[in-house]
Amino acid sequence: MSPRDLMGAALRGLTANKLRSLLTVLGVSIGVGAVIVLVAVGNGSGKAVQARLEAMGTNLLTVSTTGGGGGFQRGQAGPASQQYSLTLDDAAALADARLAPDVSSVAPVMTSSGATATNGDTSYTVNQVIGTTPQYMPATNTPVGTGASFTQGDVDTSQRVILLGQTTATELFTRPASAVGQTIKLGAVDFVVRGVLASKDSTGFNDPNATAIVPISTLRATQAGYGALSQIVVQAKATDRVDTAQAEVTQLLTARHQVPADQTSPFRITNSAQILQTSQDTAATFTALLATVAAISLVVGGIGVTNIMLVTVTERTREIGIRKALGARRRTILGQFLIEATLLSLIGGAVGVGVALIVTRFQLAGVTPALVPSSIGLALGVSAAVGLFFGSMPAHRAAGLRPIDALRHE
Repeated sequence: MSPRDLMGAALRGLTANKLRSLLTVLGVSIGVGAVIVLVAVGNGSGKAVQARLEAMGTNLLTVSTTGGGGGFQRGQAGPASQQYSLTLDDAAALADARLAPDVSSVAPVMTSSGATATNGDTSYTVNQVIGTTPQYMPATNTPVGTGASFTQGDVDTSQRVILLGQTTATELFTRPASAVGQTIKLGAVDFVVRGVLASKDSTGFNDPNATAIVPISTLRATQAGYGALSQIVVQAKATDRVDTAQAEVTQLLTARHQVPADQTSPFRITNSAQILQTSQDTAATFTALLATVAAISLVVGGIGVTNIMLVTVTERTREIGIRKALGARRRTILGQFLIEATLLSLIGGAVGVGVALIVTRFQLAGVTPALVPSSIGLALGVSAAVGLFFGSMPAHRAAGLRPIDALRHE
């Protein structure tokens, strides 16, 4: 038989039992669709995390201490802890171009939590109040959406001005934009709203928009006292100089706090570039895991193809016997059943791709799927391979039947 005749015979065989073929197609399509969708979800999740980290900048260093320091709620941890607490003098030293030539800008940070902001009869508990300098906003990519940032002059004179996060401004005012220029209370202290921060995407359970930023000198005077810094944000001059800047920061702080050479450094320096690389590796592993789980459903679909083809061979045993008695060759019978199995898988794969293209247009579990074009080709290729592999046993069984045995089959 010619290839065209084989294809026609295979199609007639598939349409002989439409419901059975439809169920087989459905099983394969679920597997193919699951692979494409789950890979897209994993890829989308990884890209979302990567975008958030890149938005913060890949030349950012965050310095904190394991031996003390923190917000105003921190209790005293002993002389050793106080020795290694971060101070404003540390921040000033890191900003000195002679001591740390690869550092571009430095922003000391103090935090307090649970402060209540009040506007008339409306009150809202702010997740975090950050006391810092103007350098903090560009370094951490925290732009002001409405109004303006405070200045170094405001820091030097401890002005009671405040920047509100989007959630905080929304809770206190009908329209966030109307907050600029208004006076609110933070605790028992009046603050003038200088600006409203641009909205940030959530990176976890805590809302990054439920915050407020004030000059660090004002926070120390009105909220947090004169304790140690929570952290120091350091921005390197360029992405390729982050490691050098980190070494300079470590060396400078170690010398200033007289850390013994045989002691583990009490300072924790978080490198945003390293975090980005780690997140990319984690996302790739997560995507591969999802794809592996989804591939199992393809195997299940393949087993379904095997079962259906075995039933088909059994039902058509007499037909096979007649064809072989009339001179049909073994390869003709084998080719027909292989084509049937492959067509079932390919049709199921095409349906699965179509469904996946629709599903990935919507958010899934809070993640915007990012379709990977190669996953479509891979899924279709695997579905065809599934048809060939799982259809080969029934096809060989059909081709190996002896005409006399096939004709006797009841």
